[in-house]
Amino acid sequence: MRKFTIFLALMLFIGLQVAHAQRTISGKVTSSDDGSGIPGATVLVKGTAVGAITDIDGKFSLTVPKDKDILLISYVGMVTKEVTLGTDNVVNVVLEPSVQELEGVVVTALGIPREKKSLGYATQEVKGGDLNIVKTDNFVNGLSGRVAGVQVKTTTNMGGSTNVLLRGSKSLTGNNQALFVIDGVPVNNDITNSTSQQQAGTGYDFGNAASDINPEDIDNINVLKGSAATALYGSRAANGVIMITTKKGVKAAGEQRKGIGVTFNTSAQVGIVDKSTMVEYQKDYGEGYGQYYDGPGGYWYMRYINADGTITVDPKDPATSKLTQWAVTSEDASYGAKFDGKPVYQWDAVDPESPNYLKATPWKAADNGPITFFENASTFVNSLAIENSFKGGNYRMSYTNFTQNGIMPNSKLTKNNVALNATWNVNDRLTVSGYGNYSINKGTGRNSTGYNDNIMGSFRQWYGVNVDIKEQKEMYDKTLRNITWNYADPSNATPIYWDNPYWTRYQNYENDSRNRFIGIRPLPIKSPTG
Repeated sequence: MRKFTIFLALMLFIGLQVAHAQRTISGKVTSSDDGSGIPGATVLVKGTAVGAITDIDGKFSLTVPKDKDILLISYVGMVTKEVTLGTDNVVNVVLEPSVQELEGVVVTALGIPREKKSLGYATQEVKGGDLNIVKTDNFVNGLSGRVAGVQVKTTTNMGGSTNVLLRGSKSLTGNNQALFVIDGVPVNNDITNSTSQQQAGTGYDFGNAASDINPEDIDNINVLKGSAATALYGSRAANGVIMITTKKGVKAAGEQRKGIGVTFNTSAQVGIVDKSTMVEYQKDYGEGYGQYYDGPGGYWYMRYINADGTITVDPKDPATSKLTQWAVTSEDASYGAKFDGKPVYQWDAVDPESPNYLKATPWKAADNGPITFFENASTFVNSLAIENSFKGGNYRMSYTNFTQNGIMPNSKLTKNNVALNATWNVNDRLTVSGYGNYSINKGTGRNSTGYNDNIMGSFRQWYGVNVDIKEQKEMYDKTLRNITWNYADPSNATPIYWDNPYWTRYQNYENDSRNRFIGIRPLPIKSPTG
């Protein structure tokens, strides 16, 4: 009996020790923004699996082992806080907003933020800074290789269009372009090129309308791929959504800066032509298509140079007219006579202002081929942003100038963007935000596309390898006239197929302009306490 009494006393002592080895901690988790309680915050005893979730008012209660004195309080979008317990059993914690912690949150349809792990469809985020590593005339190009399942088809045209396909084409005849959405509102991404140009005919590529969006104003892009993700936008979003969130004038978490913030960014790039991508020309045969003409061996034209300096098929005066051998200037291929270095009259002997007027020159491949036609490209981007965040809201104003000189002579693209993004906290339960962007785009000397009237089509297919491009430039610079290599005939100094390429670039060039306003009307947004 005595032993049993001692055993009970011992068990009671152990129970008292266990009871004293833990304590109950209660408190409230609030937001630093407005002091409201944060429901659903996690309160965890560090080093254990013991924890609790705050209720609708942000309150919590949990039992903490005596040998543990640190709590970890966390919430999506807030900085995780570590609290060391003292003697007080009541702990109230204030959490600060965190930009970094939002990596697990994505913006979905209508601008609604959701935890990425809670979504039932595929989405992928691209940070705005990633799009600006290499400055291009179309920010959409920056998505290439960054998002799984996204096919970005670009062109090499200055300011050219970019086609975005999410998980392949869904229509054989319709539009397969993804829908672009800025801060929850769909925007136009039409391609305004002519029908002929879109069908690979003659025309100019003015770029898709989404290229008007200034990449310097983009905070992040979420690519929504599944039909469930795009249901709220209807049939327009059948091909997926490129969801763009713009930069706001919001301070980063923990930042103590006061007053207005000013940011200035500048960049410069230089590009050169990759000669390895240029067609390799044969240097054995000159202008012509074969043995189809009236000169020796069927490879040449025979024309008379008259006493007055005119060139004719028949002599004006047989006694004074001189019969001469000419290159076949009317042909734009190089299947003609073999180069032998012997003197022959060529395109530069036709015009009176040419230094080789009525002079025969060696029949050989040109020293300066089409690769010398191209120039070094350059791109300059300057961006200025003014932003401020205060108790009543925030704003961000920006201006960006983009200037690009292309690889073809007299080609230039300029873009000027002005944007304003503002948020007004009307009261604790209502926030109103709006966004506006005005862009002025000007293009000079865009290259023609398609089969006809395309300088690149000439250089890569229809060209006489005996024609020196630098001599073509010298003739244009001297006369400012269309002195071509491709005359209808030595006796008829009219271009038949191809003009002097420098005359085309400086006298017969394209120019265009496009002014566009993208305005997102003020949107009422409920605050977290609403």
